[in-house]
Amino acid sequence: MSDVTIVTDSGFAPEDWNGQATPLAEGVPANATAVDVAPDDDVAVLAAHLDQLAFIRVAFPSFADGRGFTLGRRLRQMGYAGRLRAAGHVLADQYAMARRAGFDEVEIDGALATRQPEEQWLARANWQAHDYQSRLRA
Repeated sequence: MSDVTIVTDSGFAPEDWNGQATPLAEGVPANATAVDVAPDDDVAVLAAHLDQLAFIRVAFPSFADGRGFTLGRRLRQMGYAGRLRAAGHVLADQYAMARRAGFDEVEIDGALATRQPEEQWLARANWQAHDYQSRLRA
């Protein structure tokens, strides 16, 4: 996992999560603090565990697969307040959408970080400034 770059509103950062995440498909152990969620997982089963989870990572197997955005939003609507990470094939152009869906950060591999350098991600870091829905509500 050393070839992982974490993207935040401040740019690229090294991996700083060193805990073990349990795949949701295997169930949630009583002492679990982190879960990996696949795009076809039902996050409703996490409702009783949200307070104990410090970290949830949602997989994005393809940049064209938007189910992860829905899962992130749903977790926040269910009350999850911990660290929420989108992981996989998320593009710089999708960073603002990930943040609006409730993700705190995006995990990408080294190849994507090379193809889409930090400057491209930082160009979308001011994700709140271009929220047309907020402008329409005003």
